[in-house]
Amino acid sequence: MKTLDGRHVRRANALAALLVCCCLSGCAAIESSPQVLDAEILLGTWTVDLRPTPDSDPYYKDFVVTSVEGNVFNGTFYDTPVSQGRINADWGKLRIAFVTVDGSGAYNHSAVLEGGTLEGLSNSTGRDFLSYWIAVKQ
Repeated sequence: MKTLDGRHVRRANALAALLVCCCLSGCAAIESSPQVLDAEILLGTWTVDLRPTPDSDPYYKDFVVTSVEGNVFNGTFYDTPVSQGRINADWGKLRIAFVTVDGSGAYNHSAVLEGGTLEGLSNSTGRDFLSYWIAVKQ
């Protein structure tokens, strides 16, 4: 087994110290300057692709956000009024959740805004399915 000489040990220690400092300064920067997210970016019409599988043809419907007040929003999804629209921006990303209802029952929806795209899930309590969707702002 080969041992390190003093010069290599000093370099390894310096690299380890540098790595620790970089990690700690990165964590401190995250804690001391949280990103401020403006939920009003949600306002407007979003085109939602509700295709059931990745290889299915696109199936587009609108998600329209008509108002944002604090952590609450209103609008329509799939031509159905949104209820209980909530916004959370506490974890560095804009996240939303809301409920819609049709003849089969309630749908619980949630999404996260990533790079201008809403990536969401819809859980149908009456039709017993969970669907994935994406939406881009018109």
